[in-house]
Amino acid sequence: MTIKLYGIKNCDTVKKARKWLEQHAIEYQFIDHRIDGLDPQELQDWLTHLGWEQLVNKRGTSYRALSDEDKASLGPDTAAALLLANPAMIKRPLLVHNDQLKLGFNAADYTRFFNL
Repeated sequence: MTIKLYGIKNCDTVKKARKWLEQHAIEYQFIDHRIDGLDPQELQDWLTHLGWEQLVNKRGTSYRALSDEDKASLGPDTAAALLLANPAMIKRPLLVHNDQLKLGFNAADYTRFFNL
């Protein structure tokens, strides 16, 4: 199965993850969800496996730019639509490999994830 890395190309944490993968000669497909968009079914799978609380980046500027009403209504029933409309609100990077999801980047975690 193809390793996929989701994020935004100018995100510093995504850059670190991409550099780590390249340094370890791990081939991957990069999907910039700001440019390439999101697959609604894939997003739903992420929400099912991770939960909306983990997937939504509440520290980012996209979240802070939401209206108070959108922030107050954010929950399991509204997260998918909000993330589809604002893909930059997804925590990043999101690594998908063998039906496993790894959110965020930490070199030691990636080493364990890939059994290196």
